[in-house]
Amino acid sequence: MTPAAANHDHLAILAHQREELDIERGRIENAHCLAVLDHISAKIRDLCPEAVHVTFAYYGKTRTLDLEGVLGAQSSPLGACPWLWENGNEEHPLAEIADDIELDVQSALAPYRSPAWATVRRNSASDGNRWLLELPPPDRAARIAELVREHHPEATAVVVDGHSAGGRVIEIIEGVAEDGSEMRTERRRWPRECDDVITRLVAQIFALPGLADRHLAPIYGIHEPPYGSGSSDLVRLMPLPPTA
Repeated sequence: MTPAAANHDHLAILAHQREELDIERGRIENAHCLAVLDHISAKIRDLCPEAVHVTFAYYGKTRTLDLEGVLGAQSSPLGACPWLWENGNEEHPLAEIADDIELDVQSALAPYRSPAWATVRRNSASDGNRWLLELPPPDRAARIAELVREHHPEATAVVVDGHSAGGRVIEIIEGVAEDGSEMRTERRRWPRECDDVITRLVAQIFALPGLADRHLAPIYGIHEPPYGSGSSDLVRLMPLPPTA
């Protein structure tokens, strides 16, 4: 082998290693963003259990934000989210962690590809640079089970694909037939808005190693997802926890 060929091979090896490191760094960064979001969400709910959203002004050029407050649940599709605490109100318990909320939300949103951005939308009830970040549910798997069973009451598990939008449900398992086989359907009965929420939560479970290990089980053999997406090495079975 000539020196030039040897250098070419060595360069190719290093390029491959760098690519693998970039991928792993991206995974760790995504998990860190969501972990930060979970951490501050828990602190907010400890002081204000009704909290659903954090509202803020965001400045894209500097990737910084100004915290404005914490809001509750929207009472109707056209209604505004009620204010639970406005930044500057020192009498509310959340005032003690105002700086933590601002810094942690900013940290969770700092990477351009942070999965935390999927929880952010413009505050349509306000004019100008106003944004809402929806706090993640305390138990993502339980919330997914609730949403799935609103439309598939007999569902016991779902099959999810981490390659499709980060974690799309591709099959629903609805118990066992008389012959002992699983009753499966690819027809999701929930509307698009619900599908977006479920997909976002499943993607977050994929991104958080602790939750992925707890809730996602490998499917042995080759699974062919529907809709012409081809086989995937990120197809997992997610058993649904009991719901009330």
